[in-house]
Amino acid sequence: MHVIDGATTARLLPYPELIDALDDAFAKGEEAATAPPRLHYSVPELVSHSQPAQADRTLLIMPSWAQDAGVVVKLVNVVPSNSARSLAAIQAQVLVADAETGAWSTLIDGATLTARRTAATSALAARYLAPKNAQTLLIVGTGRLSLELVHAHMCVRPSINRVLIWGRDQAKATAVASEIKCAQAISDLEQACGEADVISCCTLSSQALVKGAWVQAGTHIDLVGAYRPDLRETDGELVAKSKVFVDTYAGAHGEAGDLLQAAREGFFNMANIQADLHQLSGMSYQRLSQSITLFKSVGASIEDFVAARMVAEASK
Repeated sequence: MHVIDGATTARLLPYPELIDALDDAFAKGEEAATAPPRLHYSVPELVSHSQPAQADRTLLIMPSWAQDAGVVVKLVNVVPSNSARSLAAIQAQVLVADAETGAWSTLIDGATLTARRTAATSALAARYLAPKNAQTLLIVGTGRLSLELVHAHMCVRPSINRVLIWGRDQAKATAVASEIKCAQAISDLEQACGEADVISCCTLSSQALVKGAWVQAGTHIDLVGAYRPDLRETDGELVAKSKVFVDTYAGAHGEAGDLLQAAREGFFNMANIQADLHQLSGMSYQRLSQSITLFKSVGASIEDFVAARMVAEASK
């Protein structure tokens, strides 16, 4: 079996090519690959006398396949308590099977692949939805995805010349900002939301962080983190005042915490989702300058399929 480490995986998934490949795959839909909804399990966190109970971890199993391109399966453990261990919350591996024999031929670093394809999917949505002359990008969150989202968004909006980083831990925000030439760590999230053209959230928060009252007209919101119904990064007011887009309808209806909680609170009707990425990639969306657009992703197997095939083919 060919084992591909994180550094090689990142090198083989350059953002311009990955974003284009995802655009093509979403446009083709089922013609590109079969990507059923992922299997989603809650796994109790290990409890010991020395460590109090933490939020449950999540096991995700994400299969996808195409007749002429084999099978891709991603296995993911999401462990929120890993931040206290100085470890990434997402622990993942991706397996690629040969199209003819079914033999598992390639093992790819799943955390790197997940970070790259997730950021690229956000950037793909921003290509269609974000203001054309966006200059200020606000990143809410300081985990592994934060830097990836900066690079991916700047790929589709090279006009971005100012990056704001906010996190609950100011030291982590400062560390992330130090990796980007035009970035600064900020402590006032409300003020930053009012200044940003694009706001990208990548947290495991169960409480609303970004409030509708803070966001100015014309902003594009990218929500990556709330991948379960009990998680959210925004309040219902922001969802209510936005034109809402999703990566897939199945994922949105099953797992998009921001939307599902806003719907339960009476702020939103899931029937009012404007489009998913399949529809968005095939339409000429005319963004109104005063519109707030909101893209909510929870992840889809088609993204892993595209990224894994890129890595497997390039590494031959």
